[in-house]
Amino acid sequence: MWTHVDGLEFVAIRVFEAPMALTFRAWSSCEHVRQWWGPDGWTLPVCEMDFRPGGTWFYGMHGPNGEDGYGLATYGRIVEPSLIVFTDAFAEADRTVNTDMPMTTITVQFTESNGRTTLTNRARYASADDIEKVLEMGMVEGLTQTWDRLEAFLRA
Repeated sequence: MWTHVDGLEFVAIRVFEAPMALTFRAWSSCEHVRQWWGPDGWTLPVCEMDFRPGGTWFYGMHGPNGEDGYGLATYGRIVEPSLIVFTDAFAEADRTVNTDMPMTTITVQFTESNGRTTLTNRARYASADDIEKVLEMGMVEGLTQTWDRLEAFLRA
């Protein structure tokens, strides 16, 4: 995985050994996302997804040390099988957005070449401080582990 910060965007790019349609589909339902979302040792016991523009995805992650974390995403644009755009916010178990934490607009682009998919993830933040905050929380490590799990899921 290759990552860098470009202004107010955190960019991550990785090539997956799977066709674009399959890689896109892995993002489109709780049935699939539950299998790979989150860093090593984390599960996704809460997943409610309305995968369409204007729809939401509420998720709850459970960590290996008993910690819980929630997120609320709202889909802005979906172009199957090449693009997903959504806002993502830290949330509480009751779906209340945690306004003390950074919110981001995420653009996930899928491109295919020779049966392999390049996934480009652009996370746009309101400020450089917000990017710094999520980087300090371990975003690069967590995303690397999450995408390792996605790679294993796509191979299965």
